[in-house]
Amino acid sequence: MAKKNQTPPKSFEEALSELERILADIEAGEIGLEESLAKYERGNFLIQHCRVVLGTAEKQIELLSKAPDGGLASSPFSVPLTGAGESVESTVPIDE
Repeated sequence: MAKKNQTPPKSFEEALSELERILADIEAGEIGLEESLAKYERGNFLIQHCRVVLGTAEKQIELLSKAPDGGLASSPFSVPLTGAGESVESTVPIDE
């Protein structure tokens, strides 16, 4: 099956919700093979998206937790966001 350009979800929570719906649809066994494959592909895309979001959150926590003087510090950083074979550079702001 050829990879299609996938639209990323608006939030991590939206991605999880969509993944739950996809899983329920596939497990119900009431959809055809082609639709199952399309949902499986979308599910893989959403999993990758969630991994990137979680990785970004982990890096933010690390940045907030470490400072040269032992205190808390924060600074913005750039994380390459990937999905469906594409790479987009995004700056993730950290609220202070």
